[in-house]
Amino acid sequence: MSVTKPLPHDAAPLHVSGSARYVDDIPTPKGSLHLAFGLSPIAKGKINAMDLSAVKAADGVVMVMTAKDLPFANDVSPSIHDEPLLSDGTVHYIGQPVFMVVATSHLAARKAAHLGKIDYAEETPILTVEEALAADSRFENGPRIYAKGDADAAIAGAAHVIEGSFELGGQEHFYLEGQAALAVPNEGADMLVHSSTQHPTEIQHKVADALGVPMHAVRVETRRMGGGFGGKESQGNALAVACAVAARATGKACKMRYDRDDDMIITGKRHAFRIAYKAGFDENGHIQGVSFHHYAICGWAQDLSLPVADRAMLHSDNAYLLPNARIESHRLKTNTQSATAYRGFGGPQGMVGIERVMDHAAYELGLDPVELRRRNYYEPAHKVAEVEPTEKPLGHPDPHEDLTSRGAVDMGDAPVRPLPTGGNTTPYGMEVSDFELHGLTEALLKSSNYVARKAAIQKWNAENSVIKKGIAFSPVKFGISFTLTHLNQAGALVHVYQDGSVHLNHGGTEMGQGLFQKVAQVAASRFGIPLDMVKITATDTAKVPNTSATAASSGSDLNGMAVKAACDTIRDRIADYLAERHQADPSTVTFSDGHVSVGEERYTFAEAAALAYQGRISLSATGFYKTPKIEWDRIAGRGRPFFYFAYGASITEVAVDTLTGENRILRTDILHDAGASLNPALDIGQVEGGYVQGAGWLTTEELVWDGKGNLRTHAPSTYKIPACSDRPDIFNVALWDGENREDTIYRSKAVGEPPFMLGISAWLALSNAVAACGDGYPAMDAPTTAEEIWHGVQRVKGGT
Repeated sequence: MSVTKPLPHDAAPLHVSGSARYVDDIPTPKGSLHLAFGLSPIAKGKINAMDLSAVKAADGVVMVMTAKDLPFANDVSPSIHDEPLLSDGTVHYIGQPVFMVVATSHLAARKAAHLGKIDYAEETPILTVEEALAADSRFENGPRIYAKGDADAAIAGAAHVIEGSFELGGQEHFYLEGQAALAVPNEGADMLVHSSTQHPTEIQHKVADALGVPMHAVRVETRRMGGGFGGKESQGNALAVACAVAARATGKACKMRYDRDDDMIITGKRHAFRIAYKAGFDENGHIQGVSFHHYAICGWAQDLSLPVADRAMLHSDNAYLLPNARIESHRLKTNTQSATAYRGFGGPQGMVGIERVMDHAAYELGLDPVELRRRNYYEPAHKVAEVEPTEKPLGHPDPHEDLTSRGAVDMGDAPVRPLPTGGNTTPYGMEVSDFELHGLTEALLKSSNYVARKAAIQKWNAENSVIKKGIAFSPVKFGISFTLTHLNQAGALVHVYQDGSVHLNHGGTEMGQGLFQKVAQVAASRFGIPLDMVKITATDTAKVPNTSATAASSGSDLNGMAVKAACDTIRDRIADYLAERHQADPSTVTFSDGHVSVGEERYTFAEAAALAYQGRISLSATGFYKTPKIEWDRIAGRGRPFFYFAYGASITEVAVDTLTGENRILRTDILHDAGASLNPALDIGQVEGGYVQGAGWLTTEELVWDGKGNLRTHAPSTYKIPACSDRPDIFNVALWDGENREDTIYRSKAVGEPPFMLGISAWLALSNAVAACGDGYPAMDAPTTAEEIWHGVQRVKGGT
């Protein structure tokens, strides 16, 4: 069976040899044209007049278009039609496209785009949380609130109360391949669009609206992306629509790609948050109630901000059973880039909030941070079926485990907490029935030698005044499914040729994560053939329609099941035909090791396919899958938005130079739950990359806007993603040995987004190191840059 094997990425040889083809590598027809946007230099205002004569007269310019030149819809929004392709007379952020240039070369278009003379009536922009709240500038009417129990009363009656507020910065996607699109006009009104997108159907929809044609007249093809991370879920709409409109107007193929600085100035980022919290704990460290206020900076257009902010609320519990909780979310409209999807889709922001609460509480109560967390964990999975909503122990490791023999934090005498009346449920009412973190945490503490290392770090810090070390643990419980229920569906198209080779297409997109390889492994396994007999082709809206974005960590779950359904249909047809031919029961026909066996006969798969073809049996099938069991009311904040949860945990050790704030990650140990992994090699790679990207968000990746709304960090020289030298010196990653309790493809679990949150342990470890400098909780913002660490050290030394 080809699944569960650690096979290399299908395009790895192409990647390392430089021969993998991306949008900008596709050969273009003779006479193809190139596009660039003219951008707004102000953050808020109205256009009084535009003089584009110099733009039109520039070398190589073929056409210049403004909003009034667009033939149909001037809209590239993925949500409420509030995002025009070109400014409709008002501007909302620095970098908003105002006009577009069509020229004979990329360089000519870029140069000409800087020659426009535009007179603006400038207005005062809204850039901060305070300004947005003062102006009541927001999306949705007032805040969204999810609640369980009575948080305020629980906190008021608690023995210990902590509270605080911190800033949580955004994050640039920094995909290696920038945004790009190529539109080729076909006969009649048809248009072929090559787009670097996670959502080909969204591109098809927006292009069709812009051209005034049905969706069947637009075909979108995506072979691969050079990274996406959510930044190509909606941000590619503008380029694809611009190219299609220009191609229709000129009759020529049109291509557009952003240079890195334009990409960073124009496109959306991860949502920055301010999170205020107040929480009450009893004497034993059991949380009694917690209240959060989320202030999400959404930028100028709604984009995907509502579901992002919703998911932040949905993950405000992370791994902890909260008997009383209140989460209030404000979605603030500002004159900055429209914040958009980013790996984790709001989940990381919600998790950081509760992890800060746990870290702060552990410090104030004088408890080991791991112990405090485990006391507040959800009930173990194997106990949920046994537990009634009465007085039962909660927050302990598996009682059947011998903890003292496994090198863990000794919790043998830890106080127990009764199961709350609401049961083992989240703040939004979903029962957690698959909780894996008790055993997983135990195994990680043992393998990482946490207890001994923590003691060694305390000894080091007592003997060293300049270089301080820190260590921290953080768990992850991440919900898997789109919270917009109808998106949880997928289709596939499978052909078996008479020589036994298999041609496969599905609605998922490949952005380097290895989705195509995993799905090919599923097909090979269903037919019992070698993997090299399966070929996956570019994602194509003409082959599989109405696709959902490859997002929400759902790519393998959805598309793997759709491919399985299609393959099984063809396999059953072959089995029925051969069984009839040999007067056997179809259930006795087997497919394995490249052969099909029926009775005493054994055919190669190619021979079986040829026989079925000669017997006029269809060897082509579609497959479809929809995720079961999910039901969600986002307004009420109740239901089951997720099919299951993925789990993981990490321990990070850091060193900090207290004189400069310079720091580095010394060691990271990760144990992650991928269910019965479809491909352990690819999954471990996702875990490693997710951790580094998550740690980068919380440590070095600082986005800075000035007082006028200019993004000052719009290039690698000023925006610092982790480099190779920033990875942990010792990096131990392993997969948890277990199957998904839900019926997913081969009982695997999603592994795209959940590992990102493992990077939270790096942030907490830095806080732990700073706390060793004196008295007082460090209370640092994120990202904890060297400057932020230095300020934290000064605060702690001052005891404030």
